[in-house]
Amino acid sequence: MNLRKVKKVVAVLALSFSIAMPSFTFNPQHSEALTASGALGPVTPKDTIYQIITDRFYDGDTTNNIPAGTSSSLFNDANGDGKGDGTDLNKYQGGDWKGIRAKIPYLKDMGITAVWISVPYENREDLVSGAYTAYHGYHARNYFATNPHFGQMQDFIALKDALHANGIKLVIDFVSNHSGPEPDGDGVLYEPDKDGSGNYKFDANGNPVDNNGDGKKENLLADFNNDTNGFFHHEGNRPDSDTSKFGYRHKELASLADFSQENGTVVAYLEKAAKFWKSKGVDGFRHDATLHMNPAFVKGFKDAIDSDTGGPVTHFGEFFISRPDPKYDEYKTFPDRTGVNDLDFEYYNANKQAFGDFSQDMQNFGNMLISTSNDYTYENQAVTFIDNHDVSRFRNIQPNDKPFHASLATLMTSRGTPNIYYGTEQYLNPGNGGSDAGRMFMQTAAPAFSESTTAFQIIKKLSALRQSNEALAYGTTSILYTTSDVLVFKREFFGKQVIVAVNRQPDVSATVPALDTTMPVGTYTDSLGGLLFGETANVTNVSGQNKISSFTLSGGEVNVWSYNPSLGTTIPRIGDVVSTMGRPGNTVYIYGTGLSGSVTVKFGTTTAAVTSATDTMIEATVPSVAAGVQNITVTKGSNVSNAFTYTVLGGDQVQVIFHINKSTVSGQNVYVSGSIPELGNWDPASSSESFMNPNYPEWFLPVSVPAGSTFQFKFIIKDSAGNVTWEGGSNRTFTAPSAVTGTADTPVYTWQ
Repeated sequence: MNLRKVKKVVAVLALSFSIAMPSFTFNPQHSEALTASGALGPVTPKDTIYQIITDRFYDGDTTNNIPAGTSSSLFNDANGDGKGDGTDLNKYQGGDWKGIRAKIPYLKDMGITAVWISVPYENREDLVSGAYTAYHGYHARNYFATNPHFGQMQDFIALKDALHANGIKLVIDFVSNHSGPEPDGDGVLYEPDKDGSGNYKFDANGNPVDNNGDGKKENLLADFNNDTNGFFHHEGNRPDSDTSKFGYRHKELASLADFSQENGTVVAYLEKAAKFWKSKGVDGFRHDATLHMNPAFVKGFKDAIDSDTGGPVTHFGEFFISRPDPKYDEYKTFPDRTGVNDLDFEYYNANKQAFGDFSQDMQNFGNMLISTSNDYTYENQAVTFIDNHDVSRFRNIQPNDKPFHASLATLMTSRGTPNIYYGTEQYLNPGNGGSDAGRMFMQTAAPAFSESTTAFQIIKKLSALRQSNEALAYGTTSILYTTSDVLVFKREFFGKQVIVAVNRQPDVSATVPALDTTMPVGTYTDSLGGLLFGETANVTNVSGQNKISSFTLSGGEVNVWSYNPSLGTTIPRIGDVVSTMGRPGNTVYIYGTGLSGSVTVKFGTTTAAVTSATDTMIEATVPSVAAGVQNITVTKGSNVSNAFTYTVLGGDQVQVIFHINKSTVSGQNVYVSGSIPELGNWDPASSSESFMNPNYPEWFLPVSVPAGSTFQFKFIIKDSAGNVTWEGGSNRTFTAPSAVTGTADTPVYTWQ
């Protein structure tokens, strides 16, 4: 059995329970138990995330609409009333952290348990090309100062505290791929003043101060046009025609100054910046543009954040693909290689095709659910969405309520962790496509913050179900029935089940035949309470087989039937683990059921120290165990849980950039294999990814390895048929840098 897939094995227990299917509401004060450190905890698949473009949500403080020292030309206020108009979406509208705080009751009523907000730190202030502001946060200027349009550090902390007090986790957008647009003479970075010991200086509220008395609170750190420390790649903008791995990772995205993530100085700076924001109490990072980043850097970056004080947080990133896409294999393995999960663009694209433009049928959508469940090692951690700030609003693609609602209900019940783009619950529709058009100012878009919309109620009801029935959070997926317009699928976690029946056609009914089921005989009410025309399901026994009686789905009908028996507290069952990659000594959170009491956690055969244990979460420490993939299990008495895979790192990760001269023929690529798990332990199937060759016949690749480790390695060639050719001669030896943010280049070797 594939070791990385062991965690997918879910035993179905023979259970006998009386069936009670009342409608319910569930408004948790905390979406997970608190960690031992007192933090609310990472985002898990039980959560529903709500993505907010901070500037485009709600203006809670008009005094920061034009911050001191900034130009009024950056703010969209044509009528001069001091408030954003929502008309020129290239400019700031006034949304801020106090505005999000003001709407926490609205978010909580919707069932939101995590929010993802825009980049919180300072961006460039000048207009790009005379028209565009950096309201989105993707033009970094100073990672250690807040964006003054959103508030000061005390406002950020107040937002975090208020969210946490209401059981809502906080994820921040974070950009470590680039700074600002270099054609505008930007691509500059600043840092706060330092004290005599080299530490940044802040006031009591955490804001930078003028420590050296020069009248400024910052100092120039790096300049693309005078790059004395090699902070940036200088490979030019990547044209659409360049689809090479090198082009994506080393050339500029939209002419934004591309960080040289192979430079130890850059690594140290970005790790310091991320730890700074983690120290403010955030629960996760959404990493921008992971498709364009060096995975060896990403792996070490994530590890540095999680290994710092406070334990692991949630990590997911924007690995943008289409469907189909030649980069799919790279996309699906990115979480395994780096520990950073994906925003699920495969789900997004399939949803758009099935529920949006109807270019694919529901059978195709169901096939996607199954294929990705098999392809993704941690499919329930993939962050699913039907739209976000990088794509067109789904409402513009699908203006009909019935398939729109069906899509939303399917998102909330599918595998993965659902993400709702701000305003989806209010049907925000710019009237045309494109990501920029969709970044509307919600405050000016009627009805703005209504809690009576059907979409709001769908999210509210199904977020509650996701919290209460582990089948939605942790379960496997199977397809019970499908046609071109109908999909019936099941989520299951050890006998807990949710069955979803969807008809995407708005005006055409469909009859579903009787379906075999493992749900007990009984009557199951629709968890949506008929909101999308759903009805009661009847399960009867026919010749020894339980069956859901044949039923008819009216146009746009969605049924959600839940079977949620108690699993008891005797048998431990693992549903999820955060993080899925780390070093000995790191904290790990294990989620599931039956985890309280006297439990033993093992990584393989090695026992881990347990810090705390409740029925739904264990906090433990990764033990000193061999690096590589290990199975986590929980034992309680004589009962052993299902296994969940975890990648143990050999130590603090640094980069070694391998170089080799080798002429090849079409279809051949160079790889490296070696004596440590990071190099595959001499297994060609587990070797590095393929090398890059912009200066062929020289090939190179950064690889993440333990700091200070000495290892042996050889280069290999794989052809398009999978045949492997090893170079000859003796094993090569190299020692990685001992500095934990260090990087090192090997010599340019010649193939032996």
